[in-house]
Amino acid sequence: MNADDLALGADSEVGRLRAVLLHRPGAELQRLTPRNNDQLLFDGLPWVERAQAEHDAFAAVLRERGVEVLLLSDILTETLAGSGAAQMQGISAAVDVRRLGRPLATELAVYLRGIAPADLATVLTAGMTFDELPIGPSAQSLVRRMHNGVDFVIDPLPNLLFTRDSSSWIGARVAITALALRARVREASLTDLIYAFHPRFLGVRRAYESHTAPVEGGDVLLLAPGVVAVGVGERTTPAGAEALARSLFDDDLAHTVLVVPIEQSRATMHLDTVCTMVDVDAVVMYPAIRESLSAFVIERADAGVRISGPTPFLEAAAAAMGIGKLRVIDTGLDRVTAEREQWDDGNNTLAIEPGVVVAYERNVETNRRLEASGIEVLRISGSELGSGRGGPRCMSCPIARDLV
Repeated sequence: MNADDLALGADSEVGRLRAVLLHRPGAELQRLTPRNNDQLLFDGLPWVERAQAEHDAFAAVLRERGVEVLLLSDILTETLAGSGAAQMQGISAAVDVRRLGRPLATELAVYLRGIAPADLATVLTAGMTFDELPIGPSAQSLVRRMHNGVDFVIDPLPNLLFTRDSSSWIGARVAITALALRARVREASLTDLIYAFHPRFLGVRRAYESHTAPVEGGDVLLLAPGVVAVGVGERTTPAGAEALARSLFDDDLAHTVLVVPIEQSRATMHLDTVCTMVDVDAVVMYPAIRESLSAFVIERADAGVRISGPTPFLEAAAAAMGIGKLRVIDTGLDRVTAEREQWDDGNNTLAIEPGVVVAYERNVETNRRLEASGIEVLRISGSELGSGRGGPRCMSCPIARDLV
């Protein structure tokens, strides 16, 4: 199938994957230090070359299964090269007048408008320090004189690796999400300009706009056509979940949205850290939350919406999906093993077709239980990729799946 003829969109988590947006780790990971890694949401300092090799292997697994892999840096460069408006939008989002002051911000914006698109794409993703700033001390800028050389003029975006969070396809539309934490807010501005200006996405309509309340793509699961689950916890707010639900109803993209409260902690930052779809009727789930996970059910109604619950998540999901029971594959009865493998993203799998998933090889027990349940597991290494707490699903934004 010609890429230009590929229908964009997804109505499930498991329809055969045709095209996906990934971000190969780059110079932004080199910015992580013991001084800033917590602020930039990484639990350690990844070995960047190894992380790149692991990501290349991940992309190769997808390509071997016939998936078209689009790399965000390439797409961003092409977007900036083809659109002056995209350049202006990217620079405007990156140059913070409130932090830099108007004199320095104006000089920096003028400089960025004059560099090559590939160089601009690198600055927008990897950031810039005062040492790298091609503007000397100025009588006009106190900010320029007072900052240390390693301070950031433009913050890096190491979490771009997790392309799932800043955009999510629901049906034939894309939702540009609103990221909750300061370290990630600007990621949505890059995905926004890509979808707005890249030729591949011309004519694509939006399902949700990033100026509304926080919603992150890791919290959004497409359980079945018309049925969406949205986790509410550390990153996605109740207001964000409700706004997304109403937007999906207005656009006829869903008839039921399950809002699922999850623990507000680093280990369970998104719904897809504890539960992902592995088949049309099956999920892999962290056993510690199997009985306690609940859902508020929001349904489209003549008078607007109808909200009920909370009810047990598995029951609510099966009822909304129109099936008798949702099969659950958990990560083991041994509490310690289950907790370790949940922390290492054992529940964060990427389905590339019904019953076939990509998973980190280190989660031995989870992968064994998946295979015992008839799921094919394509194993990838994630010793360095996982330092930002994200698995194969987190690292991928499907932009085209077959309908189920």
